[in-house]
Parts: sequence; C-alpha cells; structure tokens
Amino acid sequence: MKGTYTDQRLDLTLGNLLRAGVILSASVVFTGALVFLLRHGESSPDYHVFRQGPPSFRLVSGIFRGVGGLSGRAIIQLGLLILIATPVGRVAFSIYAFLRERDRLYTAVTSMVLMLLLYSLFFASI
Repeated sequence: MKGTYTDQRLDLTLGNLLRAGVILSASVVFTGALVFLLRHGESSPDYHVFRQGPPSFRLVSGIFRGVGGLSGRAIIQLGLLILIATPVGRVAFSIYAFLRERDRLYTAVTSMVLMLLLYSLFFASI
C-alpha cells in the first residue's frame, strides 16, 4: 500500500481542497452580500461608530438559524466559517493521507498541528 499517494498527487489533492474551500467561501460571502444589499442597500450606513453584529452570530447554531431565515449577515458569517474550516480540513486530510502511507512521524506531527488548531479555535478565547 505504500506509495499509493505520491508527493505530487498529495500536493495536487491538497491544492484542490484549498482552492475549492476558498471558492466556496467566496461564493457564500458574495451571496450573503447580495442578500444584505437587497434588504438594506437603500439605507445610508453610519461608519463613525463601530457597531457589533448580533450576539447570536457569535455561535455556529445562531449562524445556521440566521441562514435558515435568509439573513445576509448570517450568510456572510457562514462564508467566513467555511474559510476558517478550509485549512483545518486540509490538515485533517493530510492526517488521512499520512495514515494511508503508514508514515507514523508525519501522522503524529500533523495530528499535533490539528489539535493545536482545534484548541485555538474552541478554547483559546475562554
């Protein structure tokens, strides 16, 4: 089974994964921007004072509820979540590829990288 994934094939697969994630993210953000502008494009925003978005959009469940309600802001937030998830997915796929190659060292190192990424996403702000 060793040698199934050549370095070139792995690079191509990881590159395609990153490309697809960025394109999907950009498409979702663009769609959210269109929805937002169609609903709120006539008003003149005041940028002199920073106003945070709704607190519900700080939680993934709140973002999905907002997407279900076709909120432009929620759709944009979903696109940003996809963008953040793209490199995490790349690292997870790398672990799979290294496991398939039976490369223990790279599997261990990449697993540690994934654990650090997940820790920083979920626990670093606590």
